[in-house]
Amino acid sequence: MTVPAGFVFTLDSIPRAFWSLIRPDGTFAQAAVLHDYLYWSQTRSRSEADEIFKQAMADLGVDTRTAAMLYAATRTGGQAAWDENAKRKASGEKRILKTFPTDPKVTWDEWRKRPEVFAVAQ
Repeated sequence: MTVPAGFVFTLDSIPRAFWSLIRPDGTFAQAAVLHDYLYWSQTRSRSEADEIFKQAMADLGVDTRTAAMLYAATRTGGQAAWDENAKRKASGEKRILKTFPTDPKVTWDEWRKRPEVFAVAQ
């Protein structure tokens, strides 16, 4: 499975309440990016996306306890992120960039208002 270059991930598929327990940039970060992409693209069911997240964490060597906690968090609280992504996509939001900000202070809310920064195929 490949996440397209330029995909903007938010880690929203992992409930923020768990970020205080586990940093969102830990060993599982690559699995979380894949999970975010699956939640955004919705080319698989939500349960399949969560299972792929679980398997990716195992493949990356995330310790079993951490992986189990993150998997449980996504199963428990991920529906809101899934539904929000569906709503945003339906409203025309895009998440694959062709141009990246050069100013580190620019926010996603600012950058996404510029249609010229997005790749044509989404």
